[in-house]
Amino acid sequence: MTEFLKIDGGEIAYDVTGEGPLVVMVPGMGITRNTYRFLAPALAAAGYRVATMDLRGHGESSLGWDSYPRTDTADDIVALIEHLGGPAVVVGHSFAGGSATIAAARRPELVTAIVEIGPFTRAQKPDLGGLLRNAHHRRGMTRLMSAGLLRSVGLWKSYLDYAYPGVKPADWAGYLAALEKDLRRPGRMAVVSTMGFAAPTDAGAHLGGIRCPALVVMGTRDPDWADPRAEADGIVAGMPAGLGKVVMIEGAGHYPHAQYPDEVAAAMLAFLGERARG
Repeated sequence: MTEFLKIDGGEIAYDVTGEGPLVVMVPGMGITRNTYRFLAPALAAAGYRVATMDLRGHGESSLGWDSYPRTDTADDIVALIEHLGGPAVVVGHSFAGGSATIAAARRPELVTAIVEIGPFTRAQKPDLGGLLRNAHHRRGMTRLMSAGLLRSVGLWKSYLDYAYPGVKPADWAGYLAALEKDLRRPGRMAVVSTMGFAAPTDAGAHLGGIRCPALVVMGTRDPDWADPRAEADGIVAGMPAGLGKVVMIEGAGHYPHAQYPDEVAAAMLAFLGERARG
């Protein structure tokens, strides 16, 4: 059941399932909290209370916010944790991976661990060599940038098709249709564009300030990077020594939690178990 948290400037939509330690899951831009439709039940079944939230201007959250950077999303995450009675593990995908980093660094008493899935957490340097060498990366980035520049739902759908290489979820057609309906509402693609061109410098500046364990989950075929493993390793290298760990999901693109939810759930539960024992 959808609930709403009122914050200065608007409302954040969220839902909660399960009982146990709190896990707050945040989607990337251009999608809704339904992206965790496979992963959230698996964590709830394993004994966690799982909250999934929509980003500002996405899904059932309101439009009309003054700004949409990762730092504001981090503030929304913190507000939800406080509202639900944290602390919490924060799971952030793509854009929200950077927000998870900021929340952990700024409010360490509320964030016990972070899981970043396909995260944009570091400022990206132009990689012309990577674009030339890696056709999968080149085509994916062309679709992604074009969707943002033109605020085109059709181009965003084209990017999503490319960002799910190989296997797609069994409910793919229905999922995509519902997402298209949501994004065609007035103002939604403008928010996606704004977020898409927000450089993750605010998140990168906080990498060295986290104090909790961190797991970076990356698909081996993620088209957003010429070398997904190198990007994941670079994120961990920016964290204090010994806190970060990388898990690569073979064959997955930018949405490993939806393509291979069993593998991602297993990696997350192992990580959380290690944290509890440690």
